Amino acid sequence: MNDLDLATQKRLSDLTEQLRVNDPLSVTREEFLEEVKARVAEKLPARLRSLKPEYVISELQSASQRQRHQIFIHSVGTVQHVGNGIATLSGLPMVFLEELVTFPNGVQGMVLNLDRKHVDVILFGDDTGIRGGDVAVATGKRLSVPVGLSFLGRVVDPLGRPLDEKRTIVPSEFRSVERIAPGVIDRAPVDTPLFTGTKIVDALLPLGRGQRELIIGDRQVGKTTLALDAILSQKGTDVRCVYVSIGQKKTSVLRAVETLKAGGVMNQTTVMVSSPDDPPALRYLAPYAGVTLAEFLLDNGMDVLIVYDDLSKHADTYREMSLLLRRPPGREAYPGDIFYLHSRLLERACRLNEAHGGGSITALPIATTQRGNISSYIVTNLISITDGQIVLDADEFNKGNKPAIDIGRSVSRVGSAAQEPAMKSVVKALKLELSQYEEVARFARFGTEVNEATRKQIERGQRLNALLQQGPNQPVLFEDQVVQFYAITQGFMDEIKPERVSVFAHEMVSYLHIYAAQSMDAIKYERSLSEEVREDLNQALGAFLGLWDQKVKQNK
Repeated sequence: MNDLDLATQKRLSDLTEQLRVNDPLSVTREEFLEEVKARVAEKLPARLRSLKPEYVISELQSASQRQRHQIFIHSVGTVQHVGNGIATLSGLPMVFLEELVTFPNGVQGMVLNLDRKHVDVILFGDDTGIRGGDVAVATGKRLSVPVGLSFLGRVVDPLGRPLDEKRTIVPSEFRSVERIAPGVIDRAPVDTPLFTGTKIVDALLPLGRGQRELIIGDRQVGKTTLALDAILSQKGTDVRCVYVSIGQKKTSVLRAVETLKAGGVMNQTTVMVSSPDDPPALRYLAPYAGVTLAEFLLDNGMDVLIVYDDLSKHADTYREMSLLLRRPPGREAYPGDIFYLHSRLLERACRLNEAHGGGSITALPIATTQRGNISSYIVTNLISITDGQIVLDADEFNKGNKPAIDIGRSVSRVGSAAQEPAMKSVVKALKLELSQYEEVARFARFGTEVNEATRKQIERGQRLNALLQQGPNQPVLFEDQVVQFYAITQGFMDEIKPERVSVFAHEMVSYLHIYAAQSMDAIKYERSLSEEVREDLNQALGAFLGLWDQKVKQNK
């Protein structure tokens, strides 16, 4: 037996003797309880036999000295009249403009009118339960809405409440809906293209990131479709999208959401909805809440595309509110600040310089005209605010020409500064050719005899017009557009009948993706047409034209 074993044996024997003398488990129940009581009595203070007045007063004095006193002053008012989403209150002596006011039923409102004896408040909810004589309390806060990346892929109302029955949205922060637009020093030139997927727009009316391009036209001529196609074209890009529906029918909004889901861009898009049955305050607030969310993304260095559908209904809502607020009406019963209503909204669309994150907000506001009249009050205001307009013509739409864009009255003031070199090199003279075609074709309709050169010009214009036709929600890839315009400008479609141009273009693009894939990739990634690419395209297009001719002969 070694030393370790001897030490272990000695330790075990000592422990056995200790347990025999003082075993904690051998204590009886009565002894254990008495021991616990004794220990508790040692730790507790002595109990007073009776509460003396002096002791009670001293305890109260010491407690009051430890208590911090606060005085709250609330500005309150009394409801005098309520109806049509507007409440008139007396009182509220310290309230300020655009301050939030809470009513007894929990509905909040925003102060829009200040008078000596009363204030007018627009309600953000139903006025049911609000009666004359009710007391309303001013909160001392301005209206702020939740923003954050968690809003992408969701359908919400202007106050940020989800409408799609999904999980609760956790915002990153709250921001005031009113914000001064970035100054000139903070901005950068608009020279980065924003691809829309609509051939006629990308070729003749190019848009840049940070631009404001107005879409105007009569009802049911494809304005919303044009804007949705621009959103669909952002699939796979770094552009986030915000679609603001102002007073649109719920069926139209549902159709738009389904289109975005089918196009695979819903995960990078927020849909903000204010329905016709919502209070006027929510319809008024919707575009400002939408651009506030866009500005959060902008401040994080992202590029954003925002669509306002449409600002004509927004102006009508503001007119309705202003008349209910007893503001003096002006032209067409609109209030005097109707121009400022939209200018302060659209000025927030911009492109920031690299020192401020380099993000951008591109705005596509939509406005509705009556019988093609673009000189109406709201439309002319928006034209003067924006950087160009896309005019849709009802007559062209009824003829089946879609998108029914009127080239003569449409313009992009940024122009080719925001156009890729590949596109710019193939569409230089297209707008002039289209304008000349329209003018010459007008004379030909009256049976005027034309010479051979004019006849060829008309046929070329018809082919070009047919090439620019496009179905709804079918955006065309950038490289596909470039090769289509290259083919028509280089004469590869001169022998194609106008009614067969769309079929020819579709089959040609499919052929090039297989037999000239390297050139198509070069156009896609380099965004330019090198000499090597041109030679490869000429060879591939010549081969496809031979196959097309054989196919036509066989069909005969």
